[in-house]
Amino acid sequence: MGAVLVLFLAASSAPSPIYVIYQEQWRFTAWVLTVVFALYVFGLLGSLLVVGALSDHLGRRPVLAAAIGLEAVAMVLFLVAGDVLVLAVARVLQGVATGAATTALSATLVDLEPRRAGVVTSVAPLTGLALGAVGSGVLVEFGPAPTRLVYALMLGGMVLAAVIVALLPETSLRRPGALASLRPRVAMPAHLRADIVPLVPAMIATWALAGMYLSLGPSVAAELLGLRSHLIGGVVVTLLAGTGALAVALLRSRPASALLAPAAATLGLGTLVSLAGVEDKLAWLAAAGTVVAGIGFGASVLATFGTFARIARPHERGAVFALANVINYLGNSVPAVLGGIAVTALGLRSATVIYALAITLITFSAFILRLNQLRLQRHIATVPCD
Repeated sequence: MGAVLVLFLAASSAPSPIYVIYQEQWRFTAWVLTVVFALYVFGLLGSLLVVGALSDHLGRRPVLAAAIGLEAVAMVLFLVAGDVLVLAVARVLQGVATGAATTALSATLVDLEPRRAGVVTSVAPLTGLALGAVGSGVLVEFGPAPTRLVYALMLGGMVLAAVIVALLPETSLRRPGALASLRPRVAMPAHLRADIVPLVPAMIATWALAGMYLSLGPSVAAELLGLRSHLIGGVVVTLLAGTGALAVALLRSRPASALLAPAAATLGLGTLVSLAGVEDKLAWLAAAGTVVAGIGFGASVLATFGTFARIARPHERGAVFALANVINYLGNSVPAVLGGIAVTALGLRSATVIYALAITLITFSAFILRLNQLRLQRHIATVPCD
């Protein structure tokens, strides 16, 4: 099940190194590119909100089977895509399939192995993003049919995933309420507001940076750093997501409350270092900054989701985690689209500078909010009780 989760996320990042080829072949602008990227996120977000709890009622296997089938359809569309419209439809379907699969797979992992499920569901998505990007980059650079081969392999992987799910024993019994579960539930309970608000800037900055790397990262490497190899496009994403996965694995035992401020500081510092490397055309410096930002990326994921898990009461968790997903994926998609518009209007270099500085400013605000929260907590702890 962990391998299937990695496969879905690998498929989601596989198009990133190919976007540059699509752009050259079909002659579309940067904002169109980021809209195509955002459509995947909107499909994913809608799926998480609508069908996130469906496997609790229909069972894990039916939802997983439907998600795999939809992902296979998306891979076929990628294989035959000859214009942006087909690419956009494929990305939407892929987003819906990934959202449905992610929730069902996470629940299945908890059913099968509760003690290790948390680590797997934290590490697997970032590992999948990294493997999908670098694997796609290798195939595009060295394999035949650069816009086809990776999707053919992913389609084969989905067939294998279907076999695995067919052999999987059902881990969740059917129960009524399937239709009612399709109603999206998003909430920020008043008593959790003080804990959630300081998380929001860190969540937005973290996923905005991921959105930038996944959509515009290969273009920045090619046009601003002069790294024309399509493999580099995959390496760019892998440096961020792969380092994030490693950070999650290494920091998983640390309390979430201790990670937020260092995560924000590291994310901001890494972004600034990467920007300096791009400005000075020093690929090694940009790569070093990406690794530092990747550490902050992984630490931030642990800090934010760990805090949500700690503060939400059992009856609130569904709605509260839906809120977390909304914040994360809007932070992932909206800035990427705005960045694409800025690229078209101002040029790639100016847009990259503005995007990176905006992320740094948001991480700085997250750092200050967290320090202020800690100071307030210490003050309350020292006030004598009457």
